[in-house]
Amino acid sequence: MRKTLEITAGIILVTLGLIGGLIPVLQGWMFGIPGLLLLARHFKWARRILDWAKSKIQRGKAGGPAGGGGHA
Repeated sequence: MRKTLEITAGIILVTLGLIGGLIPVLQGWMFGIPGLLLLARHFKWARRILDWAKSKIQRGKAGGPAGGGGHA
């Protein structure tokens, strides 16, 4: 039962995250990342997407090609 609830909540959150990416009022990542965290416990594809997002964030903090260089 818990697994079903986690998967359902994850799907709902990822869906809200996708909608939030299209609607400027709603921040998609606020829902998408927690949804992926829930789904990554049960699905490899969600784990891969979550790992990809983590690497993009880390490259951004390091000032890599993803941004964060601070050049004006």
